[in-house]
Amino acid sequence: MAGWRPNTSSPQSDASTDMPSTTDSTCRRGGALARRPCDLGETQCLIRLREKGGTVRWQPVSRTLMSGLFAHAQGRGDGDPQGQLLRYRNGVPITRRRYDYIFSRLGKHLRWVAVQQVSAHWLRYTTLTWVERHFGYAVARAFAGHEGNATPGAPRRTSAPACSRLRPRAPR
Repeated sequence: MAGWRPNTSSPQSDASTDMPSTTDSTCRRGGALARRPCDLGETQCLIRLREKGGTVRWQPVSRTLMSGLFAHAQGRGDGDPQGQLLRYRNGVPITRRRYDYIFSRLGKHLRWVAVQQVSAHWLRYTTLTWVERHFGYAVARAFAGHEGNATPGAPRRTSAPACSRLRPRAPR
């Protein structure tokens, strides 16, 4: 998010943990907010995610993100390994509303964020689309934390350019 300068009381939280955790782990908003300090597996760079439907999974993340999350927990945490990880500077846990507001703030500073309606969900979807295009559907499903086997005919969202490559125009 080049060009963005945080302007609130939580710049480290926004810049070093919230957005990178969405692209690194493709976690849903609920999974990000449910993270606790005890969910950080520092030695193997794994984060335990608790997401919708009671799904619990371990997801690999970058060493940079893991370091940022540990620093955040040490600097803002209340010392409870079972407490919420993401917090304001004063130690109060952030809410869903705060998590969503981060992207509204970005849109005020970066026009393309507002135009593209970038959100945590948008980052998750875009990251998973990239993973699918580079590593295949099965890898993207696993990375997203989708359980079970998808049927071959399961509907998937696709883009117009992808469709045009599947059905090229007839020569004129």
